[in-house]
Amino acid sequence: MIGDTVTLPEGLLEEAGLWFPVEAAVTASSVRRSAERLAVELGMPERQVSDLAIVVAEAAGNLAKHADEGTLLIRPVRTLEQAGVEIVAIDKGPGMTDVAHSIGDGHSTTGTLGIGLGAIVRQSGWVDLHSVPGKGTVLAAQVWPSVVPDPVWASGLTRPLTGEPVSGDAYAVRETEGRRQVLMCDGLGHGGPAAVAAAAAVRAFAEAPSTSPAGVVEVLHRKLNHTRGAALAVAELDAAAGVLRYSGLGNISGTLFGADGTRRGLVSLPGIAGHQRRQIREYDYPLGRGAVLVMHSDGVVDRWNPADYPGLFSHSPIVIAATVLRDAGIRRDDAGVVVARLP
Repeated sequence: MIGDTVTLPEGLLEEAGLWFPVEAAVTASSVRRSAERLAVELGMPERQVSDLAIVVAEAAGNLAKHADEGTLLIRPVRTLEQAGVEIVAIDKGPGMTDVAHSIGDGHSTTGTLGIGLGAIVRQSGWVDLHSVPGKGTVLAAQVWPSVVPDPVWASGLTRPLTGEPVSGDAYAVRETEGRRQVLMCDGLGHGGPAAVAAAAAVRAFAEAPSTSPAGVVEVLHRKLNHTRGAALAVAELDAAAGVLRYSGLGNISGTLFGADGTRRGLVSLPGIAGHQRRQIREYDYPLGRGAVLVMHSDGVVDRWNPADYPGLFSHSPIVIAATVLRDAGIRRDDAGVVVARLP
């Protein structure tokens, strides 16, 4: 390998967030304290730190009491003006048949006061929840220091291989000169060196000129030659033209789900960005209103069916990504998913 190093860029761990398995009340307390520390580090006002503590305590408490395989992610979220905290709670528990009823104060399945979900909604600046009986629940919530920004059009999640502190998968989203583009990448291997390659790809993506996906992939290929390399793909969603433009090298899966139930796989060519490049090509696909783009690494399998998750594609990109990661992610590899949907 060329120039491998395990020195991770400053802030990489912070931005990726921290995953916590939540199996007992004592774990829930630890998660709450971690969230409070992050909020203080981000300079959030005391009142919002307190709101966040309530949100995390209730979400983690619900996982401890009701969930199977409950996990909770805490990470910063940012705009140009401010930084907030996002939590994502994921479980394989019994799920809820009536989400609206479950959110109402007084609903409980364990003999408690039943104010958990209602408190989360009240104390959060933004919240989204999807649940399927027998499959589980995904809850995403954000707390901001001031004005809550508009919901994002693309978001994702990464999770490291079991036993590794960092993931070699990464994603990024950018808007540049009217172009809305998404990157999904998978650094070769696992652990620190893979994470370095992925971080280099994210940095190069952010700094690349405003050009087509194929042009961006060409830039990333040149910029990654000092790393062990990565599989990666770049998509551009052009709502005005009704076109999705897509270019990829290596084993990144892209699927475009139409509002009419159609499912179309997107083409990536063989290669390793930074080392082996047979050719870089760009493909155009019709982008209908309400379409959803899902891109993921090979740590996520394609054998999942949207029909098993009624209403999922009406939810936020982060909730869609978390649902896919929960049910299609594999533990013997890094796993990453990014989802994009234009209004």
